[in-house]
Amino acid sequence: MNAHLEDDIFDDDRHHHSHRSRRDASRARRPKRRGRTAVALLLAVAVIAGGGYLAFGSLRGIVPSLGSDAVEDFAGPGAGQVEITVEEGATGSDIGSALEEAGVVKSSGAFVQAAAAEPDKAAKIQPGTYELKKQMKASDAFTWLADNANRVAQGVTIPEGLWAVEIYERLSKATKIPVARYEAAATSEQLKLPTEAGGSIEGWLFPSTYEFPKDSTPVEQLDTMIAKTQEELQKTDVPRARWERTLTVASIVEGESGAADRGKVARVVENRLADPTGPTVGMLQMDSTIHYLLKKRGTITTSDKERESDSPYNTYKNKGLPPGPINNPGAAAIEAAADPEPGKWIFFVTVDPDTGETKFATTTAQHERNVQEFCRNTGSCE
Repeated sequence: MNAHLEDDIFDDDRHHHSHRSRRDASRARRPKRRGRTAVALLLAVAVIAGGGYLAFGSLRGIVPSLGSDAVEDFAGPGAGQVEITVEEGATGSDIGSALEEAGVVKSSGAFVQAAAAEPDKAAKIQPGTYELKKQMKASDAFTWLADNANRVAQGVTIPEGLWAVEIYERLSKATKIPVARYEAAATSEQLKLPTEAGGSIEGWLFPSTYEFPKDSTPVEQLDTMIAKTQEELQKTDVPRARWERTLTVASIVEGESGAADRGKVARVVENRLADPTGPTVGMLQMDSTIHYLLKKRGTITTSDKERESDSPYNTYKNKGLPPGPINNPGAAAIEAAADPEPGKWIFFVTVDPDTGETKFATTTAQHERNVQEFCRNTGSCE
């Protein structure tokens, strides 16, 4: 067996992160995406204590225009094109006012009246950008907004495990804002980065699909992602003082593990940190940290030369955790870092890189057998 390859495997070389992070991105997001809530149409439905709905006439004191059927309305069908952005949390009157100002409907009251007539449909309106005609009949404008398929796609998807520099590139491609402006925003005094981050944005840009308003700035976009990370951390029992540590462990878990193994990898990290006299003498020896400091993708292992770096991110030379997160982890990795799976594992190796099958070991002898299985499956240990 090639000597340095054997060392690489022994020190937990891992799988191809990039393609799995994309696969995991969609699966991890499905149970977690609570941010995209239906817009609350304030005047569409009002619930009373008895469980019924307020009589339509009771809304007259809230919106005078509802006191009469003679609200101003266009005959439709309208012409031309205009884009309208429905902000998250917007009320029916907010949307109606925006439509009126843009010339889509003749009056906000006409739109609110159409929404109040169909509360179930009103609840389906989602935040986002819509392209409508000018001088539409209010009921037609309402029906158009209630169909989510009519949203103009402005979204950008950020997979789990990307470095901040990779996220800036994706954002730039979607928004046409230069990467340099995102780099500047990351260190801006206006950025709402929590003090726990220690001034570094790495690890705090939550992976998800975002739809930013067209006029949003890089600082505002990054702030949105930072806020999402804080939301995920708040779901754990980890105190704020340990948020940065949790994200650091989560980022290593994200860089090293498959979907089913995150909790076990998190436990390996903690077991190595807890035993300064163990097989790894308190060092994590994770190739993902080397890949981060080299900004290198697409390889399973690292070479002897690559592991010679004196960087504090070199976990083959330095004991303990690296100075901070090495990527931007998703919800599942954060959960694993906050509550690792119980176990005494010290080693792990992906015995089949094609399937991602990973085996964990508590002793050196067990791990060596797993290494040999890797060699048989890949033929790369000659």
